[in-house]
Amino acid sequence: MTSSTTPTDSPNAWVADHTRKYLESGGEEGHLWHGPDGKLAEGVPTLLLTTIGRRSGQPRRTALIYGQDGDDYLVIASKGGAAAHPLWYENLLANPDVTLQVRSDSFDATAHTATPEEKARLWPVMAKVWPPYDDYQKKTDREIPVVILTRKS
Repeated sequence: MTSSTTPTDSPNAWVADHTRKYLESGGEEGHLWHGPDGKLAEGVPTLLLTTIGRRSGQPRRTALIYGQDGDDYLVIASKGGAAAHPLWYENLLANPDVTLQVRSDSFDATAHTATPEEKARLWPVMAKVWPPYDDYQKKTDREIPVVILTRKS
């Protein structure tokens, strides 16, 4: 998904700040996220996901908590349990070619939504990384997707 246009980062100030620090430090600062208030002592792993805007055609970048399944990366389209999917998820449904940055490693990947069988196996993996995912699912009637990100060869 190579683009010569600089991605637009989240309009949410603390997410944009997290992304900026991640980029400037090659993931040394920001790979382990300690929450917007800095209170998560252990931190959770984050990556940067860049999608192409389904309407604008412009790259959009956001920081997300991730897990792994073998060589694949996993993210959850939770939006905190909101009724609607996050925009980044809508974008990758329209165009599954994405770019990831994990620490200093930046690479192209393909995204797909986990099948029900895959989700049954992968949701607990992600809930172990970020236990609030279980609460988010309880807050909404929307089926929260697990997204599998596979590095392109």
